[in-house]
Amino acid sequence: MRARGLLPLLERVSRSFYLTLRVLPPPVREPLALAYLLARATDSVADTSPLPVAHRRALLKQMGERIASLHDAPLDLAPVAAAQTDAGERELLTRFESLVDRLEHTVPEIRDLIRDVLATILSGQLLDVTRFGEAGPGRIGALETDAELEDYTYRVAGSVGRFWTMLTRNLLFPNVWLDFKRLLQRGVHFGQGLQRVNILRDLPADLRQGRCYLPRETLAAHGLAPEDLLDPAAMDRFRPLYTRHLDQTHALLAEGWTYTNVLPWRQMRLRLACAWPALIGARTLALLRTANVLDPARRLKIGRAEVRSLLLRSLLLYPAPPLWRRLFGKLPSPPRS
Repeated sequence: MRARGLLPLLERVSRSFYLTLRVLPPPVREPLALAYLLARATDSVADTSPLPVAHRRALLKQMGERIASLHDAPLDLAPVAAAQTDAGERELLTRFESLVDRLEHTVPEIRDLIRDVLATILSGQLLDVTRFGEAGPGRIGALETDAELEDYTYRVAGSVGRFWTMLTRNLLFPNVWLDFKRLLQRGVHFGQGLQRVNILRDLPADLRQGRCYLPRETLAAHGLAPEDLLDPAAMDRFRPLYTRHLDQTHALLAEGWTYTNVLPWRQMRLRLACAWPALIGARTLALLRTANVLDPARRLKIGRAEVRSLLLRSLLLYPAPPLWRRLFGKLPSPPRS
């Protein structure tokens, strides 16, 4: 199953990552698509709430063992696939064994990188199931401390930044001198920043599913509990803390923008693939600053026309490095509602 065989399935389960993958240089498309689809498959199992928590945990551990090639007995995921409401997710789970087979036939150094990042992601998914498996609209579970938030965002996204960096360096610019240790660190921060954008944007929907990724201790320091955030009228009290989270997330995305600009200039496709989520993430943060994010009736998301504008501007300004580097700092402020 080559990359072109993976891309149609990828497009069905993640349009946004599909577009990113399409712009990347061909050598990295297949391993990144394969890693993403395997991670998405385990995530689908973790999020299948009709299944008991113990069953989900057992399935995730079995999937991890198959990915690590600890045994070769195929998994029957047909029952959990049948529980999916999305056709793409159903197909993904039915093709899990073919994805594992593709991984086993990947060159060893790339296979090891994929297995390593998937093990870390899977550990975060297992933590999620444990923390929130019994949660629901009337019973909100929450992370307890900032350290738990840092750990969670590393497991499910920061580790991906590390993997992305190691993979692209090995396959695209192995002989270019740069401070690779610092690049890895920035890649981790970049991934964590993107995950925190998701957390801050999806807060009202997550709360109504019983999930609060903002730590209890910091909420309590502002006189709040997770349950208080179900009330849109609590936004005034919540605003100072939320603004702090926005500032921290913006700083992480700024690290991602620096990461993008440190990459070799000739790696245009790679730099664009990194620039786009950074620019879209920064624009999303700007939008969140002006809205009542506790209002579930408002789904805060930048429109397709604006996304296309950001992408086009990045392409047009790429031949002018000074202008291109300033893109991150020149995003327009959203109109006030």
